[in-house]
Amino acid sequence: MRKSRFTKDQIVRIIQEYAAGAKVSELCRRHGLSDATFYKWKAKYGDMQVSEVKRLKELEDENGKLKKLLAGTMLDNAGLKGLGKNFSRP
Repeated sequence: MRKSRFTKDQIVRIIQEYAAGAKVSELCRRHGLSDATFYKWKAKYGDMQVSEVKRLKELEDENGKLKKLLAGTMLDNAGLKGLGKNFSRP
């Protein structure tokens, strides 16, 4: 996945500028982004504060680690089940 040029803190600050009354076209021109990108960010981070975005990032990281652990455990489990079939009596 492509990494954004903007941090989540910067994204929230840009959305807060919009909430303070700045025009979308002016914000996009000043920060070098498209209108579509701005509206995607607004949909995702609309009412969040910087501290909430940091907490969201921590939760996403933790969720990713847990998914990797679960996938590894499921793979080990499937391998053990396969070994049990090889050693069963005919």
